[in-house]
Amino acid sequence: MTFFKKFGGVAGAGALSLCAALPAWAQDAAAAAPVPDKGDTAFMMIATVLVLAMILPGLALFYGGLVRTKNMLSVMTQIGAVAAFAMLIWVIYGYTMAFGDGGNAVISGFGKLFLAGVTPDSNAATFTDGVVIPEYVFICFQMTFAAITVALVLGSVVERMKFSAVMVFALIWLTIVYFPVAHMVWAGNGYFFGLGALDFAGGTVVHINAGVSALVACLILGKRIGYPKEPMPPHSLTLTGVGTGLLWVGWFGFNAGSALEANGSAALAMINTFVATASAGLFWMLAEKLNGHKGSALGFCSGIIAGLVAVTPAAGNSGPFGAIILGAVASVICFYAVTILKPKLGYDDSLDAFGIHGVGGMVGAIGTGIVYAPMFGGPGDGSVGIGAQLVIQIEAVGATIIWAAIGTAIAIYVAKAVTGLRVSQEVEFEGLDLGEHGERAYNP
Repeated sequence: MTFFKKFGGVAGAGALSLCAALPAWAQDAAAAAPVPDKGDTAFMMIATVLVLAMILPGLALFYGGLVRTKNMLSVMTQIGAVAAFAMLIWVIYGYTMAFGDGGNAVISGFGKLFLAGVTPDSNAATFTDGVVIPEYVFICFQMTFAAITVALVLGSVVERMKFSAVMVFALIWLTIVYFPVAHMVWAGNGYFFGLGALDFAGGTVVHINAGVSALVACLILGKRIGYPKEPMPPHSLTLTGVGTGLLWVGWFGFNAGSALEANGSAALAMINTFVATASAGLFWMLAEKLNGHKGSALGFCSGIIAGLVAVTPAAGNSGPFGAIILGAVASVICFYAVTILKPKLGYDDSLDAFGIHGVGGMVGAIGTGIVYAPMFGGPGDGSVGIGAQLVIQIEAVGATIIWAAIGTAIAIYVAKAVTGLRVSQEVEFEGLDLGEHGERAYNP
């Protein structure tokens, strides 16, 4: 009995000592495991919702206003449906392909298929050591990027592509084009990330990817009936103007949110998204005037988008004055791509997805290698010279062009084999609103 009393006393003392030590252990454990800051988390949630607003209603209204009345609803439906489809594909296998554990320089592993292992307590790293955000927030943020990128491609093929073909194309394209490029550019073990390619918010991943894919898709699909002999003016520049404003507002989530924290980098991206875009909108109208035209509302809207596209890779990689120059240069180059290159080559990129997103993305991605330098006010430390950085940027741009072109051709031909790809002549004459969806945007 004496033994048990002594043992009990010793055990009790040990238990008390253990309990006394537990708070210290807990403090050490808490110090070892970063905890998401509520401010960063809230900032990223807002940024994510802003990117969603870029798609619905922003892009839907912007694109919808540019087509003829009989196709307005079909454009809005295609954009909404592919964005929703992309969200489901993202959580099933897209996230793990782009940002899952392991993998190689081209594609990530499949350990997070169906978001396996992700919980409310799991975190995603940011660009600052020891700073994290909830992984679910990071998943949602990147999910909106996948959704808007595939929706952007549709700008070149509206008014003639079947809804069923759009959905099949989206499935294949996201899988073989978007997810690998996102991994190569943004994942820690991605090929272009390892090279040091600069793409703050998606110049290559989103805009070159979408723009080049749009060009290939419209070339394979063929021209609209009557193009270019029959006039096909926008049916509502008012809606396009509203969509432009929503895109600009949402783009702050796109660009500032790509800092992944509410910090100075996000603030730099924010001011650059203001000034590059303002510069581009005005310079497009100036280009119109210098080429014998009136400065137009459509030109202003087109310039706004060109500026947003160009500043995307440079948002956190440029000083404000570098961003102003980049926006102006990209806007003028995109103007000539739309007004001279497109008619000369004769392709029917319905809403100029390639002329603005593809060309603007290339100008922005390559130009980022210049404006990043400290001599131009950029945040670079000068360790990599402008020439060397330009080589890296051009390599990333060239590889993205090739990858997107080949992958898009595969996706389009698969969609053609499964669905026939293009609506009948009767449906195209009648309009896809009625022919594909049985509805009208406006009452007769």
